[in-house]
Amino acid sequence: MMAFFKTFGWFVVGLCFSVNRVECMVPKSLLKEIDKVNKVGSYGIVVPNSFEMNPLLQSSSFIANKKRPYIDISGRRFRIGTLENQRVIIVMTGLAMLNAGITTQLLLSLFNVKGVLHFGIAGNANTELEIGDVAIPEFWAHTGLWVWQRYGEGPQSELPLESNGDYTRSIGYLKFSDYNNDTTTQQNEVKDNLLNNVWYQPEEVFPINTTPEIRQHAFWVPVDNNYYTLSKQLEGINLERCINGTICLPREPKVARVQRGVSANIFVDNGAYRNFLNSKFNVTPIDMESAAVALICYQQKIPFIAIRALSDLAGGGSAISNEASNFAPLAAQNAVVALVKFVTLLPSKV
Repeated sequence: MMAFFKTFGWFVVGLCFSVNRVECMVPKSLLKEIDKVNKVGSYGIVVPNSFEMNPLLQSSSFIANKKRPYIDISGRRFRIGTLENQRVIIVMTGLAMLNAGITTQLLLSLFNVKGVLHFGIAGNANTELEIGDVAIPEFWAHTGLWVWQRYGEGPQSELPLESNGDYTRSIGYLKFSDYNNDTTTQQNEVKDNLLNNVWYQPEEVFPINTTPEIRQHAFWVPVDNNYYTLSKQLEGINLERCINGTICLPREPKVARVQRGVSANIFVDNGAYRNFLNSKFNVTPIDMESAAVALICYQQKIPFIAIRALSDLAGGGSAISNEASNFAPLAAQNAVVALVKFVTLLPSKV
């Protein structure tokens, strides 16, 4: 995420348009609009892509603000309105961790946000759940921050800069030779792989209530405990089962609270890696944004939860049964259904 913070710094500089040198943030006209919105706190709803967001915008539960339906800032459209009588600000991030982190930070920096609700679709690594189910993890981690170990070194070898506290071997690693097609020689010697091992690393975080530049580390980031408790009431809600009159899921989808979800700048469509993530970390949803949203909310001390509907098996099915393209719209709709129901459980209605 180091690249994210550098990019965000230039992004803030880029906001300095149409203002004097003292007011280096946003135009005065937008500041006035933002101040009006901020008179009452809102829930921030963060969604990755338009096909996931559109079912929410088209829902009868969402009513756009008549005077200020949206505010556009730096390529982001912050849609203002109510969802089931709760004041909300809906924003689309775009694909992957960098976009999700920047958009969430911008949301929290500009608006009076009481909590962040993130939703979308995800791959499924949990054999106990099926496509169409909605997973709500208690913890999220970014699994795309690695130390790639040189060939010849192993688990007992210290990582570069490990002694400085920069990197760690405490979380675990992926050994590529475990997935060679032929792992032994004719002499029954194990064949290594030049790619060797990659070690998973925690993110550096700088919470707002601590001394600046004193880093902390976080790998498993918890969602808000109160939100997670509330989410239990989503179990048993009715979700979509059929795409049309002929294509239906084998059973009624359900909402399930699970232990862990992971994100990285990787679309996982590989059964071996899917199984590794599940067996190593006990994860269910695999996506490309949730951990970034979680990390920003963790640093800013804002309540957060992610609701992800399972659209595919992350490479766990056959070439014929990889259903991402077929079931993504149904999964997106189920994520919206769960989100809308969750919003009705939140306090402080308008």
